[in-house]
Amino acid sequence: MAALSLATAPASAGAAQDVMVHDRVATALSVRLFPLFDAIGRNPAALSTLKNRPPVATMLHARQERRDACAEDLVCIAQAMIWTPSDTAALAQAVPSESYRADDGAAAQAAREIIGINTVIRTFGLGAVPRYPQIDGAGTLTPEEAHARLQAALWLSRTPHAGSAQPIDPSIDFALALLDGADRTDAIGFEPLMRGPNGPAMKRATSLDWGRYRYSAMIVTGVGPEVSDMPLSPYGKYHLRLAANRFAQGDIPFIIVTGGRAHPRATRFAEAQEMRRALIERYGVPADAIVIEPYARHTTTNLRNATRLLIAMGAPLTKDALIVCNPEQSATIGAPAFAQRNQTELGYQPGTVGRRLSPTELEFRPSATSARIDPRDPLDP
Repeated sequence: MAALSLATAPASAGAAQDVMVHDRVATALSVRLFPLFDAIGRNPAALSTLKNRPPVATMLHARQERRDACAEDLVCIAQAMIWTPSDTAALAQAVPSESYRADDGAAAQAAREIIGINTVIRTFGLGAVPRYPQIDGAGTLTPEEAHARLQAALWLSRTPHAGSAQPIDPSIDFALALLDGADRTDAIGFEPLMRGPNGPAMKRATSLDWGRYRYSAMIVTGVGPEVSDMPLSPYGKYHLRLAANRFAQGDIPFIIVTGGRAHPRATRFAEAQEMRRALIERYGVPADAIVIEPYARHTTTNLRNATRLLIAMGAPLTKDALIVCNPEQSATIGAPAFAQRNQTELGYQPGTVGRRLSPTELEFRPSATSARIDPRDPLDP
C-alpha cells in the first residue's frame, strides 16, 4: 500500500489546522487517465471559471439532482454518475482551449475523458462486458463484493483529498475508486516510465546522432502466454531471436519491446520486462539499447505506445522504425483489416505500415497522433 503524506493549509489564529491527505495512487491514476480534468482540478481559477459558466452550472446541478434522487440505492447512483451526451457536450464545449494541449483540441480531449469515466463506471461498477472480456474488466464477482466496491467508491467520491478533480464532478473520483477497488491500477504500474529500466536508453537517446542509423528503432510486438506463471510465450521467445539477430546488423540504435500484463488474465508478468531480461541475459544486448513498453495489451497499442516512446526519446518521426515479429502477426499488421481495427479501437492510425522486407519485418512510419491519451481503455490509456 502506498504511504500517505499530508498537506496542511495554514491555520488561522485560534482555529484547528485543516488537513488534506495526498493519495498517491488516486493522484497518479488521475494524471494518467484524466490529464485535462486533473489539470483543471488543480487550478482554482480555471475550475471556478468552468463551473460558473451558466450551461455548465445548470448541467452539474441537474447531475447532482439525479444522484440525490437515488437516495442510497448504489446501482441507481452509479447509473446517475454516467455522463449523458448532453452533459458531455455542455462540459466539453466550455473547457478552456488552453487547459490542455491535444492535437485535436481540448474539447475533444474532454469528450474522450468523459467517455473513459463512463467506461470505467459501466465496466467496473455496473458489470458491463468489456471489449476484451478474457483479459479486461472486473471479473466474476459475488453480489457482496460488487456491493462493497460500489459502496466504497461512493464513500471515496465524497471524501476529499489533495489535488483531486472531485470539485468538477464526483464521477471522476468514483471511477478512480472503482479501478482501485478492483486492483486494476495497471495504468500506473511502471511510472515514471522514462526512469528505472528505461533510464540508460533514455540517457543515450539525448545525445544520439539519429542520422547514423537506417531505422529509429526496432519494435518487437508482444504475444502473451496463455499459461499461468509462464513469463514468455513460445512465440515471444521466437520474437527475441529474430530481434537479436536483426539488432546485430548495427543499423538500428534501440529495441522497443512492447507488451503488458495482459495474458493470461491478471498475470504477474509484464511481457516487456521479461523480453528485456532475455535480450540481456540470453543474447547480450546492451541495457542502454533496450526500451520497455510494459502497458500495451493489444497489437494496436503495441504500435501506439511504441510511438509514444519514440516521441519521448526525441526520435525523428520522419524516420521509419522496423516492426519485427512472427510471420502470422506480421501478416496481420500488414493487412487492410488491421488499419480498420486501429480506426475502430483507437480512432486513428498510430502510424503508417510501409514496405514488407521479409515475412517477419515491416517498415513503420510513426504518427504524432499516438500521443492522445484515451481512457476508454483504463488499463492502458
